[in-house]
Amino acid sequence: MDTSPPSFLKSVELRLLRCTLSQPNCPPPPSSPPQPHALRPHVESLVDAIEQGRFADALSSDATRLVFDFSESWEFENSHNCAARFYGEVERAADAFLSDAGSAAWLQVLDAESDSDVDAEGRCSLLMCLGVAALLAFTQQNVTGPIREFSPFPLRFPQSEGRKDGGGEWDAWARNQLASVGSDVQGKFSLLQYFIYARILFMKIKEVVLERRTSCINGCQTLYWWLSRLLLLQQRILEESSSSLYNSLLLLKACILEQFGDFGNVAGYWGSMLLEGEALSIVSLAHLETGIIEHKYGRVDSSRSHLERAEEACGLHLVVTGALGFRTIYQVDAKPQLILAANKHEESHAQIQNHSSGSESKDCDDRGFNDCSDILMIPNLVENGTYENPNGNFTHINKDINLTSIQQAVILAQCLHLQRRSRDDELSGWEMAPYIEAIHSQHQVCYTISSFCDILRIRWESTRSRTKQRALMMMDKLVETIHDASSLAPAQATQLCFGVLVPTIPALRKEYGEMMISCGLTGEALKIFEDLELWDNLIYCYQLLGKKTAAVDLIKARLDHMPNDPRLWCSLGDVLITDAYYEKALEVSNNRSVRAKRSLARSAYNKGDYERSKTFWESALAQNSLYPDGWFALGAAALKARDTDKALDAFTRAVQIDPDNGEAWNNVACLHMVKKKSKAAFIAFKEALKFKRNSWQLWENFSYVALDIGNIRQALEAIKMVLDLSTNKRVDIELLDKILRKFEDQEGNSNSDLSSSDVQDVSNKPEELNPDYSLAELPKSEAISGEPRETEFLLDMLGNIMQQIVRSGGPPDTWGLYARWHRLKGNLLMSSEALLKHVRSFQGSELWHDRDRFKKFAHASLQLCKAYMEIASSNGNRRELFAAEMHLRSAINQASNFSDTDEYRDLKTCLDEVKHQIDVISG
Repeated sequence: MDTSPPSFLKSVELRLLRCTLSQPNCPPPPSSPPQPHALRPHVESLVDAIEQGRFADALSSDATRLVFDFSESWEFENSHNCAARFYGEVERAADAFLSDAGSAAWLQVLDAESDSDVDAEGRCSLLMCLGVAALLAFTQQNVTGPIREFSPFPLRFPQSEGRKDGGGEWDAWARNQLASVGSDVQGKFSLLQYFIYARILFMKIKEVVLERRTSCINGCQTLYWWLSRLLLLQQRILEESSSSLYNSLLLLKACILEQFGDFGNVAGYWGSMLLEGEALSIVSLAHLETGIIEHKYGRVDSSRSHLERAEEACGLHLVVTGALGFRTIYQVDAKPQLILAANKHEESHAQIQNHSSGSESKDCDDRGFNDCSDILMIPNLVENGTYENPNGNFTHINKDINLTSIQQAVILAQCLHLQRRSRDDELSGWEMAPYIEAIHSQHQVCYTISSFCDILRIRWESTRSRTKQRALMMMDKLVETIHDASSLAPAQATQLCFGVLVPTIPALRKEYGEMMISCGLTGEALKIFEDLELWDNLIYCYQLLGKKTAAVDLIKARLDHMPNDPRLWCSLGDVLITDAYYEKALEVSNNRSVRAKRSLARSAYNKGDYERSKTFWESALAQNSLYPDGWFALGAAALKARDTDKALDAFTRAVQIDPDNGEAWNNVACLHMVKKKSKAAFIAFKEALKFKRNSWQLWENFSYVALDIGNIRQALEAIKMVLDLSTNKRVDIELLDKILRKFEDQEGNSNSDLSSSDVQDVSNKPEELNPDYSLAELPKSEAISGEPRETEFLLDMLGNIMQQIVRSGGPPDTWGLYARWHRLKGNLLMSSEALLKHVRSFQGSELWHDRDRFKKFAHASLQLCKAYMEIASSNGNRRELFAAEMHLRSAINQASNFSDTDEYRDLKTCLDEVKHQIDVISG
């Protein structure tokens, strides 16, 4: 635990962190006593500006010029090279400032008697404040709103004022920097240079102060937190998940939880500077944000674990229960409704949120939207109160229960978990409804939580015909509020802005456009997509309107102004289906456009050039490996190119990234079958069957590998599924024969091959497949022991399958198998009847002219006669022997054409044996 004394840097860290927590109910204590350092008043003014939401004032303050004085004399050029040189100089200036080798400008403000090393905290605090101000300005302008006027440049220089084209080529350069992690920026964002500026400052502080372990710095641990927020925000503005960002976030996440994931560490870090209950709120927020990181990358289990810790830290124990209530205005009888209840931990120090200016009431909004539909926003319950549960008494969360902002954020985060773990169907929306309605019932909700709650409700209600109009109106008002600069103070918009996964403003407007398309308002959606520069969506709208040519003309017009934009070239290639445009996109991006490589890979695959397709996929995945469809496509191309090892590796990576990809699991299993690795194939097939349970081909392959590893029970269950799915038309006689031989060869042997001990050995070879899926899928209860009860159970399963086949008129050989089954059960009479039907199934006029058919008939006849002889030996009755004799005489007489075969001679031999046994019994 960090128990170091309070420091100036730590007080600044706490005040900055509070900007993204809910507003405290009382003014915080003084951050630190007056210090004889000339930099600290500048830092104090920066923090004050950030707390008030005046981010532009903070970035243009005198403190900025102390570090980056070179900007005042910078010669501006509207080019990528100039932007790269400028921000390279920003990085060098920040490094010099932190390394005590800065310019003379900041040295002049130091006291002559002060030691430069003493105020290292002041220098670190100053750069951190500038980075936070830039990040929050970017967040306000692109995520939370309301949108305000900002200079496109975070640092001022003479030529930056009054530019009509915004950031121009500098913004294009910043966009390329963000896309350098292997994914394009999704839509049109503003203030991209602010993001680059904040990243430079945070990374430089991390490098100089934390990695070099500057001894005079006491604190700065929240930098990991701010850096993780910045990188997650970068991921959120990209089209696809980035592997390099995820790796960086994992490292930062560990640092955050080490320092701020525990109450004792937080209390020891800030000590008396913390307000009552603030330490637990910080712990809860740390776990909440790390849970959001894991959710963003589809790590469901890890995300759930962090959300549970966040729930515990903020003093909640949530449970979904039921109560009678009314869902519609005209409903007469009360129906069961899902509601959210909570059991607040008594030991929690989390504050109950009071009515403050930082929150807004939802009652007036709800009344307006209720007029749009007869479906109530919140169900009217027959009674509210306490509900008993085996784990304690739970109180229904309604308007009479005041929750803190962090508690509200934790509740909404559960919706994210439900979305990931559930199928995308109507039921998942109803599972989220109690959480959404619980927050909507609160009188006081901060801006970001209110917006996120509205978004979740819009997504749910837009899927229902009776509430779709209301969802569209709510979305329209939400977008309008974001653009209304007078709607709230900027400081209010930053509260919990990183604690809820609010979509970025371009993503929200894109969602709005898609909703308009679903409502038939294609023309309005087209305007939104054009303004956001979402060319693919724009092309789709033009295609819906039958104006493909207009889409081409628009893209070409944009290319005249932005000839080096690879996205435009790729979109043009998509419309005209021409590889030359994808190649042009690669050229203008210096061979960095992942989208162009993917498009060329797909085109090569469609043309049958699988080697070229494989090469492009490998190049694209080298830049961004978190793209499951890419790994699947690489596997398909490698499979076509006869490179099974590469195909197996690619499909395995696909299921590691997306475990819900049933097709990829199936391909992994089939490739393991080809390589004779039945144990690994068994595991993969079990995963594939979770998503493709209606594929009889998959069940049939599964039955083969189950038998290969000795798991008879799984093999029989698979055979039963094949019969059910194919309406008893798909019968594998050879497989059933192998299973019967297992029983026949090991009858009475408890240590037989029926034991699936080999199956348990799969856990000792996790390298054959992803280890996460190799251990849990082979429970011991599925292993078949050699015990008589287990063997009897399996025999009954096999018998039911046989009966299902013969009743549906299966292949003739089924009767022979059925007879062998009866024999294993000890019923010789039923076995003989099945054999008789087996023999009759071959009879017909063509029997005596088809040599192969005669051989099968002869074999079945021999089995029948041997069964008759065995029955006669057991009961001493000659009736079965006479039947055998008659059958054999008839067969021999009619089979004269096949007298040269061994089967014919075997029939004559058997006839002699039958006659001899008749004589013995008669004598």
